[in-house]
Amino acid sequence: MGNPIVHWELMGPDGDAMAGFYKDVFGWESEGVPGFDQYYMVPGDHAGIGGAVGKGSAEMPAYLTMYIEVPSIDDHLAKIEAAGGATMVPRTVVPDTVVFGMFSDPAGNIVGLVEADEPG
Repeated sequence: MGNPIVHWELMGPDGDAMAGFYKDVFGWESEGVPGFDQYYMVPGDHAGIGGAVGKGSAEMPAYLTMYIEVPSIDDHLAKIEAAGGATMVPRTVVPDTVVFGMFSDPAGNIVGLVEADEPG
């Protein structure tokens, strides 16, 4: 089996409005994440695969992306760059939460990586 999609994000300039829109239109209940400004987790039982809606960064104010689980973000970013992609966010550790990175594919799509808890 290949690497699974494990998370998604729908981000915009106003995270509160994003959460409200998806709740009103699709019934997605969400819960804010302590320590993260306008970032709301949407459980999988509301959206298929769990994900998040919220406020993007100044560099990427609006985007839709998925996150793919990999054993090593650094190894996969090297493979991605060798295949014509580019690193957008290097391996980043959010303590007690997640280890992630982001890349753009040759067409410019932004995709996230999540490091597996245990290499497999």
